[in-house]
Amino acid sequence: MLQKVGDVRIALYIAIADAWHGLKDDERGLSGIVIAILLILVAVLAIVIIWGFLSGWLDELWEQITGQAEQIR
Repeated sequence: MLQKVGDVRIALYIAIADAWHGLKDDERGLSGIVIAILLILVAVLAIVIIWGFLSGWLDELWEQITGQAEQIR
C-alpha cells in the first residue's frame, strides 16, 4: 500500500513538472493575454474619462436645478 502511495506521488510530481516546463516553453498564448490586458486597460481608462465628463455635467445640471428652485420660492 505504501509503495502505491509513493508511486502516485512520484507520478504526480513528474506530471506537474512536465506541465510546468510545457507552459514555460510555450509562448503562443502570451500575445493573447497581453492583448486582453491592454483592452481591459483601455476600457477602464475610457470609463474613467467618461465618468469625469458626466460628473461635471451632472454637477452643472444640479446647480441649475437648485438655482432655479431657489428663485421660485
